[in-house]
Amino acid sequence: MNARAPADLPELAIRMRRAAFNRALQDADLGAIGPLLMPDAILVTGTDSAILSGRKAQLLAWKREFSAAKRTVYVRTPDRIDVSPVAPIAFEHGTWTQRGQSDAVVAQGTYVAKWREVDAGWMIEAEVFLTLG
Repeated sequence: MNARAPADLPELAIRMRRAAFNRALQDADLGAIGPLLMPDAILVTGTDSAILSGRKAQLLAWKREFSAAKRTVYVRTPDRIDVSPVAPIAFEHGTWTQRGQSDAVVAQGTYVAKWREVDAGWMIEAEVFLTLG
């Protein structure tokens, strides 16, 4: 699927990519996550501020998450997307939840994600999470 949108619709393109990322998390689909991450993407976790540096490190972490006996599912919900008028970059601001097998919320908080548009479309360059509950 080509998730690229016309140049005047970067917010829609980013929202589409975020929806694809959420589907990949729900479906435990590593193959769908990889193309959404820049090779050097950084993720800073919400509670202990652990840093996952690079696409490979993130995919290994997701592989562990997906194989857990009591698997949980993360969902990121964008509230606002700020697109730079001077560079092909954007910030996504939103909330995240982690739900257990009974669909009960295990943890939740806020996040920001920095996106960059490249030939392959909008890709995640960095994500920082804050655990609030």
